[in-house]
Amino acid sequence: MSVYLSVSIISFCLSFIFCAVLIPVLKKRKAGQFILSYVKEHNQKSGTPTMGGLAFILAASIAAILFIEKFSRTFGVALTIGISYMLVGFLDDLLKRHRKQNQGLTAAQKIIFQTFVAVLAAIYCLRAELTTLNLPFLGVEIDLGFWIFPLAVFVFLATVNTVNLTDGLDGLAAGTSIPFFIVMGVLCVWNEQSGLSVLAFALAAALAAYLFFNSPPASVFMGDTGSLSLGGFAASIGVFSGNALYIALVGIMFVVSGISVIVQVIYYKATGGKRVFLMSPVHHHFQQRGYSESKIAYAYSAITTFAGLIALLGAL
Repeated sequence: MSVYLSVSIISFCLSFIFCAVLIPVLKKRKAGQFILSYVKEHNQKSGTPTMGGLAFILAASIAAILFIEKFSRTFGVALTIGISYMLVGFLDDLLKRHRKQNQGLTAAQKIIFQTFVAVLAAIYCLRAELTTLNLPFLGVEIDLGFWIFPLAVFVFLATVNTVNLTDGLDGLAAGTSIPFFIVMGVLCVWNEQSGLSVLAFALAAALAAYLFFNSPPASVFMGDTGSLSLGGFAASIGVFSGNALYIALVGIMFVVSGISVIVQVIYYKATGGKRVFLMSPVHHHFQQRGYSESKIAYAYSAITTFAGLIALLGAL
């Protein structure tokens, strides 16, 4: 237990320091966010420094490496995947800054990279024999064998994109991810996956420090640098620990973000322009209805925490 407390404290401190140092640098380099024109409520946010994900991802990675008791191959692969997503997100954010618009890598380029990494992760699952799947509330563990391959690919693609979609309001993605990683960390402790649990707690603590700067009104955004990386870490921790199904349960608000976009697009095309939501993802719908960013972020975090508690009870 002392290891998890220590890694959390160091990760929090490093993240706070990195954020405090990085924000002035980003401002000096004019690495501001270019806001989508159709989100009128965010016009005043244009120019807010982005790429803040660099601070908390590096802080969590360093802290996890320092306090890992045994550097396992699974821990190394999970760390590599998360940082890989951070780098591609960083490239996307750099292109947005260079082009001075909210368009970096194309959707096709992103999905190609995401699929490539997802396939590599799935291959690792097979080679390392990480093919088991814990069934929530049943206390049953099944061995999927080869079928872990398509499941892992799907989970990685779904998780990375839904976390990315949830990063739309001040404090939303970070506030939702903190309880998510805490719960996943506890599940990993119970499954005796110490390396993954250390990584999960490090991420939660680093995000807690980042949230100080990202709470409304945000002084910095995580950008795709942060959101893509968080999705990669979330998928890695869930799949490699055998808790892939818990990702959807604990990360229910990530799922809601993704489903709201899918429903909106399908309904829009089927009805020739009608909409289910005023705007998607659904957090923008709530914003259009007059709810403040703080209330929406709080609700997402509270629901995630509640879902996490249910998940933990179901895993007992």
